This record gives sequence, C-alpha cells and structure tokens, in this order.
Amino acid sequence: MNEYWIGVDLGGTKLLAGLFDHEMKLVARTKQPTEYEQGADAVTARIAGAVEHLINEAKIDRSSIKGCGMGVPGQIDPKSRMIRYAPNLGWRDYDLLAKLPTEWRWPVVLENDVRMGTYGEFAHGAAKGAKHVLGVFCGTGIGGCLILNGELHTGFNGNGGEIGHTIVHWRKGTGLEQIAGRRAMMKRAGEQLADSPKRMRKNWKNVDLDTVKSSFLADLYAKDDTIAVQLIDDAARALGATIGGMVNFLSPEVVVIGGGVAGAMGDHFLERIWEIALRYTLPGAADGVECVAAALGDDAGIVGSAAFAKTKTL
Repeated sequence: MNEYWIGVDLGGTKLLAGLFDHEMKLVARTKQPTEYEQGADAVTARIAGAVEHLINEAKIDRSSIKGCGMGVPGQIDPKSRMIRYAPNLGWRDYDLLAKLPTEWRWPVVLENDVRMGTYGEFAHGAAKGAKHVLGVFCGTGIGGCLILNGELHTGFNGNGGEIGHTIVHWRKGTGLEQIAGRRAMMKRAGEQLADSPKRMRKNWKNVDLDTVKSSFLADLYAKDDTIAVQLIDDAARALGATIGGMVNFLSPEVVVIGGGVAGAMGDHFLERIWEIALRYTLPGAADGVECVAAALGDDAGIVGSAAFAKTKTL
C-alpha cells in the first residue's frame, strides 16, 4: 500500500493543504481563504474540510495516511502544543490539536509556519543538502528559523529562530520587524505621506495602506517612488545588518530569504541584503556561505510540514 503525508499551511488570509506520497511528490493540493473572522473553531473546521478534499481528490484510503504536519503563524507551547499566540488569526491559548476530527487516526505535528517553510526549503528546496540553515521570511512581519546539524532548532522554550524580534536600534528598542515587515512599512509610509508634498503623494492616492500588497510596493519601487525606495532600502539595510550578525553568531551554511515582500522585490532586494550583510561579517565568516532566494514559493509551507511530519512518524 502506498503511504501518504499531509502538509497544511495556515495563514492569516489563506489556507493551503497538500497530499504527498512517500517520495514527497505532490499528489493533491487545495487553496482556500482562511476567514479567521468566523472564529477559531470555524477555521479548524475549514482545515478538516481541506484535508477531506485532498483525500477525495486523490481517491486514497485513509489508512494509507501516515501523518500530518501543520504550520501555524504563531507561537507553539513546546510542552502542551497549544497555540500560545497567533496575532494574524487573533488566537490565544488555542488547543488546535484537541479540536481536530476524532476520526483522524494519523499523528499530527504542529509547528510555526516560518519554521515549516524553511524546513521545506531545507528538505526539498533552495537549501537542500545543507546542514546549517538560517531562514528569514519577509512578509507581513519577519519570521525566522534555524536548522542546526540537520535538525530543526527551537531552543529551550520554543522561541528559537525568532529573528524578527532582534533589536536593531538599542536606544529606541526598535526591532527588525518594525523596519522590514510590510505592516510596519505601511505604517511608516502613512507617517511620511502625512507630511509630504503633493507630488510625492500622487502614487499613493486612494491607496488603503492596511491592505497594500507586496507587489504594489515593488511596482512603486521600480518606478523610483521616493517613499517606496526609502522603505525598501531601510528594510534591506536592517535585514542585512541583522543577517550579518547572525552569520557571525551562528555560522550558517545557507541563508534562505523568502516571504511575500522578498518574492515581490526579486533578486535586487536579495543582493542588496547580502551586500549589507557582508559589511558586518568577521573576516572569513562568510566564506562559502550562500544567500539564496526561497525556491518553493507558496508551497514551501505544505512541503515543509509534510516532510517534517514524515521525519517524526517514521
């Protein structure tokens, strides 16, 4: 009998789920809106529905499913496995595992979504073959992940790898996410627009800063919009300085940069980040270190979740 693993990537706006065979080949995939406004239990029901869709589409026997991995945008308590806090979903102390269907007979592994995205790149993507990986995902916020000696590193109390909360301005207590996260960039854009001449505001006219997508910011950057250029360059500088320090501290083999902002900005953004990072590394510390773009796109989370579940169940 064939064996299958399920990967679920739960985001603030979308839910992705994928079914993979023993060789980690994608057999079935589904994407749907999260609709977290309906409440945590409603989202959990949508997860169950997505998994049911995969099973029906692939026409497989339930007994052939050997495990399921889930990436959640929040903190996971390492002992209880409850979701401590998932800000993009509005969840606190939610026991997702206890709410899953009782007819699921396979084990379920719960982890942070960026960790699972990085694990996907480590297992089957841009960092395949490496043993020491630093993952940095730039999207609504800044997420991070460490893989050391080929193992996911979560640290003593489960917060290992949270690079987005690294303080980059010690006098003000400003964290990396407050400069390079898209939500924070849009807040700063609003502050700059409020005190800018009309000619600088024209590209931003009638734009809802709360719903701006990374592609819009990338388009303005390509048009040399003054505010967009400043926001993106500040983000690249903050990311570069932080990553340079992490290279000194952790000595990763590969630095993987992903997420919506990084994906929309493309190679120029990655090159700028690495250029800045190299200014802050010790002599020889970056020798042989690769800085690469995430290769799996939206599927990084489901690939990583399924692959991680497979390592935990075999």
